Amino acid sequence: VALKMMESPLNGIVDLLIGNTFGSIGPISNLVDIIQFAYGLYDGIVINPGAYTHTSIAILDALKAVNTPAVEVHISDVDSREEFRKISYIRNACFETISGKGTDGYLLAIDALIKKATE
Repeated sequence: VALKMMESPLNGIVDLLIGNTFGSIGPISNLVDIIQFAYGLYDGIVINPGAYTHTSIAILDALKAVNTPAVEVHISDVDSREEFRKISYIRNACFETISGKGTDGYLLAIDALIKKATE
């Protein structure tokens, strides 16, 4: 999910780009394309890269290249699971990681982006 802050008298209106958030995105190149699409258009990215968290330098590089504030989200608490799940390449490009909060983690991530944008 990429987030774009909109000027609005209601303050807090956001435009969301959803890249098949709750399903399979397909090849990793599709996810990289979605991240690159956000460049210059969106003020933040919420990403749950699933198993790519532990393996994808391509996603890490894409997040670094767009230089857009990003929050890494995991529905389960990855730090209480298998050892390999504690490794996150993606975390190196994110200012915050939210883990173990279920789908509420996505809302918390959007809140974190809004807070960062207004600091």
